[in-house]
Amino acid sequence: MTSSNAKNDTMNLTPQNARLCALTVADFDTLGELGRTIWRAHYISIITIEQIEYMLNGRYTADKLQRYIDSSECWLELLWVGDELVGYCSYARTADPDELKLEQLYLLPDWHGRGLGGFMLRHVEQRARDVGCSRIMLTVNKQNTNSIAVYRKSGFTVREEAVFDIGNGYVMDDYVMVKNLA
Repeated sequence: MTSSNAKNDTMNLTPQNARLCALTVADFDTLGELGRTIWRAHYISIITIEQIEYMLNGRYTADKLQRYIDSSECWLELLWVGDELVGYCSYARTADPDELKLEQLYLLPDWHGRGLGGFMLRHVEQRARDVGCSRIMLTVNKQNTNSIAVYRKSGFTVREEAVFDIGNGYVMDDYVMVKNLA
């Protein structure tokens, strides 16, 4: 997915070199591999490897990903820089017609700090506006301090704290964050 010299080879890349492409059925396996790489690197200091594997095994199955294909209610897009797949984001309408939920926003660790997360977030904000939503919400693990800081810097505030039972004895202890769109 990423060369060992990706960081050195691409120091001058900007978000203008990036593009988001809608998920296709042909991308399912590649997305699953990318998700596993990112999650194992990112969440290991936050939750147990057992919980990471449990969540991964339930998230990147063909039946779960199929919901994003040709949908008018939810979307998953792959982030490419040149010919390299480096991240992805997904978002969906909620029961509240004014609100869009940012479900996932992930980048390979070597690609952090280059404006690509902001690029994806701005894209999701524009899509929210395009479908008539005035607010974006998301859930984020309370221990995920780096992501929380990024979301706060981007204008999100904590709406509430919530604990979600995800099965198999695991819970997600999260903040629900929101951003009102101007």
